[in-house]
Amino acid sequence: MTASGTDNDGQGMIVNPRPTADNQDWDGDDADRADRLRFEEEQAMIREQSEAHAAAKAAEVKKRNSE
Repeated sequence: MTASGTDNDGQGMIVNPRPTADNQDWDGDDADRADRLRFEEEQAMIREQSEAHAAAKAAEVKKRNSE
């Protein structure tokens, strides 16, 4: 049996099912929901760190300008 670079039988590919017309409330499985939650938490943490960094930098600039 030989394998060709053009074979596309789906082996080893990740397939994310899409909701069908009769199943619009499809929300994935528990792993999908956990991934979304983890992503949302990471995004919130990044925003918080970014805001804190920007505030610290602004305070530093203000301090330099007042001297």
